[in-house]
Amino acid sequence: MSDTLPPTRPVRPGRNTGPWGSVPGSRTQSPEMRLATAPEDKGQGLVWSVLSTVLLGGFIWWISGSWVIAVAAIIGLFVHEYGHVLAMNRLGMGPAKVYIIPFLGGLARGQRMPKSEWDGVLVSLAGPAFGLLAALPFFALYFGTGETMWLSGVFAIGLINLVNLAPAPPLDGSKALGPVLARIHPMVEYAVMIAIGALVVWWGVSNGSFIFAAFLAIALIGHLKRGQWRPEGRQLNWREAGYSVGLFSVTTVACLGVTAAAFLIPTGGDVEGALGMVGRFLSIGR
Repeated sequence: MSDTLPPTRPVRPGRNTGPWGSVPGSRTQSPEMRLATAPEDKGQGLVWSVLSTVLLGGFIWWISGSWVIAVAAIIGLFVHEYGHVLAMNRLGMGPAKVYIIPFLGGLARGQRMPKSEWDGVLVSLAGPAFGLLAALPFFALYFGTGETMWLSGVFAIGLINLVNLAPAPPLDGSKALGPVLARIHPMVEYAVMIAIGALVVWWGVSNGSFIFAAFLAIALIGHLKRGQWRPEGRQLNWREAGYSVGLFSVTTVACLGVTAAAFLIPTGGDVEGALGMVGRFLSIGR
């Protein structure tokens, strides 16, 4: 996931603000004023970073019963968040920093808001796209040793990035597709965010991932309670909206491909056998 410091988020008067609209009492400020009022982000302390990583890794190991999945998830998480960091720094939102959240995951936080919604789309998709690189060592270990346990790490990494593409707040997919849906009509984004958010929460509950489901439910309720609010910069134009859908689709297909490969490879391409393995794997936590 990605985020930026939220001390002041002005909305330009008269623009189509999408389903999140404007915040009562908000006022327009210059970039210089926003930078002056924003608190300095010193990042996560070393001790807390290590402790958070250990807690998260231990929790994943406990619910999955696999140290390979735990290690892969932690590596995949760092690579995913570093993808956001690279994009933020490249687009003038840095210096961005990575935060590890015990029992939940990670967050890349920038110092400045994106200059445009297009920049926000690029930042949101950089995490899942870059995050797939973490699967390469596990593919190499499988082909080098022939041990299928390494493919469980591939699946974990693919699933992390795939779930993040769901268009539900605060996941990356909501920041990639949200501006596109708002460009069509503000209520389209509003309806999709609620529907997909509720679906993802239901999936978490039905799978026994209660912490994950609670986190998403709280985030979704928080977005709804804020009212209509789109804090990004310049709105997408139709050309950028088309590019956004294209990049989202390519990233999603890549994540699906990596995730599916973890089960298609050991079954020799047997789709039915692979689906059976996926079903058994997703029963973790029930």
